[in-house]
Amino acid sequence: NYSYMKIPQLEKKTEIKSCHDVRWKDNYSWIHQSNILDVLKDGSKLLAEVRKYLEEENAYTQFHLKDTKKLQKELFNEIKGRIKLDDESLPYKDKEYEYWTKTTTEGNYSIKLRKKFGTDKIEEIWNGDKEKEKLNVKYFGVGDLEVSWNDKYLGYSLDLKGSEYYTIYIRNIESGKLVTEKIGETSGGITFSLDNRFIFYSKLDQHHRPRKIFKHKIGNSLEKDVLIFEEKSEAFTVGIGLSSDEKYHFIISS
Repeated sequence: NYSYMKIPQLEKKTEIKSCHDVRWKDNYSWIHQSNILDVLKDGSKLLAEVRKYLEEENAYTQFHLKDTKKLQKELFNEIKGRIKLDDESLPYKDKEYEYWTKTTTEGNYSIKLRKKFGTDKIEEIWNGDKEKEKLNVKYFGVGDLEVSWNDKYLGYSLDLKGSEYYTIYIRNIESGKLVTEKIGETSGGITFSLDNRFIFYSKLDQHHRPRKIFKHKIGNSLEKDVLIFEEKSEAFTVGIGLSSDEKYHFIISS
């Protein structure tokens, strides 16, 4: 039985900083890695000293909060109790189908459903909990879910590391099989072309900024993707969307 745990100590590595003719000592600036965006993509690139310190901080926190486990659970359940877990959205019409989403008390992620007009058959075209289980990952973030205009393809984007770099997948709804290569390091947004042959997406640069819009032909190699717009200014980011009359695609820079 331990009644005391030593406070984690981070090593001091003094650097002299200056700004506007003011100079000061900074003992901890060394923990700010210049390649932090690479660390987000690959946690193994985190400095070993920083990782050790963070693990010690976590252990220290757990040690001193161990007597509050019951209270933590009560607070969690109280907050969770304010959320309607078994819920359904209103259906929306799209061509030959109506689509809607639902959540259940057992799951943590949404389920996307559809039903063809004139039939009673309900299709489950997406189940986040089943997808997470199939991939066997600890982290599972869903970016976008889009259905093509011909109701044939489901496009979805996933972040499996918590880095906010999303990989895009395009699946044939009927067969359940992927119909094109996975597209990595995107912002997560997916826009199908009106003829259902292409998707548009934005890539993230080294500063985690979406500044390029690409066009990808479904089924083609990614090497054949076409850059259709690039924002040169670092002050702006770009995205692509559809006009309300569903006739035009707009590239938005803001």
